[in-house]
Amino acid sequence: MDAIIIVEHNPDWKFMFQQEATHIREVLGESLIHRIEHFGSTAVPGLAAKPIIDLLIEVSSLEEPKQIAIPQLKLLGYEYWFDNSDPERMFFVKGLPPNSPRTHHVHIVEADSILWECLIFRDYLCQHPDEAARYAKLKRNLAQRFSIARKAYTTGKTDYIKSVMEKARLQ
Repeated sequence: MDAIIIVEHNPDWKFMFQQEATHIREVLGESLIHRIEHFGSTAVPGLAAKPIIDLLIEVSSLEEPKQIAIPQLKLLGYEYWFDNSDPERMFFVKGLPPNSPRTHHVHIVEADSILWECLIFRDYLCQHPDEAARYAKLKRNLAQRFSIARKAYTTGKTDYIKSVMEKARLQ
């Protein structure tokens, strides 16, 4: 089972991101990667979160990573999510229940991907701890209601995220 569990913020998440980003750069090579960002709730200081480090990687084109990233990231313990329905993103998971808990997600995208907008949300929450606290409360509530329904949990956050994004864009 891949239960959704929200935990208190861990200050080591930042270090865990940096460490993983270094390993990924080593196996994929500097020429392939334009940048790596830590996003998602573990990137917001003080925010309770699922203890999964999300890495967003920019590449020029998805063509080369499709050849290189799948076998190379497997060396680091990642599995490529072949069922991913988004053709503009490669998605990898490190740790898959029941063998082990999820620990990292890697999203490989091009520079024009809509996923980069997640950084607006991250940055707004970093600048507004009161908003981050409201988000944590919502996530805990949804995790209780949908502990084994990942899609319902995610859908339950949609309206809130949209409202925060509107505020962030006006800033």
